[in-house]
Amino acid sequence: MIINTARFHISSPSAAKCPEDRRHEYAFIGRSNVGKSSLINMLTGRKGLAMTSATPGKTMLINYFLINDDWYLVDLPGYGYARRSKDDRARLERMIKGYIAEREQMTNLFVLIDVRHKPQAIDLEFMQWLGENGIPFSIVFTKLDKLTPAAGKKSIAAYTTALLEQWEELPPVFATSATDGRGRDAILDYIDEMNHLPL
Repeated sequence: MIINTARFHISSPSAAKCPEDRRHEYAFIGRSNVGKSSLINMLTGRKGLAMTSATPGKTMLINYFLINDDWYLVDLPGYGYARRSKDDRARLERMIKGYIAEREQMTNLFVLIDVRHKPQAIDLEFMQWLGENGIPFSIVFTKLDKLTPAAGKKSIAAYTTALLEQWEELPPVFATSATDGRGRDAILDYIDEMNHLPL
């Protein structure tokens, strides 16, 4: 897929206030500091489309980007950011899970995982919740450029092994780097395939 246009469309505080049109939506989520904004910018080829920040946990709304006037890329708030207040964490959890569970237009949720870290309980529990609720999702390993090829493969293998303790089969898995563009074509081709499916 070639990205010809990518522009910010709207920010929403809840699923109820998201766009009413019937375009496919592909949402991206992950723990804070997983490299989500950098990945979105890499995928769209627009360096400043999603704001990157040295301070984790800055995304507080559901941010919509219209791609090729055809489909939406949706930037969801990160989860598991400990420095937020208890009330803020509860509100964000309601917003995120409300969008994921209620939004019919959401064709796929891309769950981002920093490849450098061992499997984290918060990620495994979140994916377990997705599976229990029948949410279509894929796993995107980020920051592959931070490891050697051998170390990257070992880390992904350890993660998938941990998942297979709970899952009969794995969802699609993508290995990416926002720095060198690795994984871009694979994710965009996957989105292109799903764009042809009826909502």
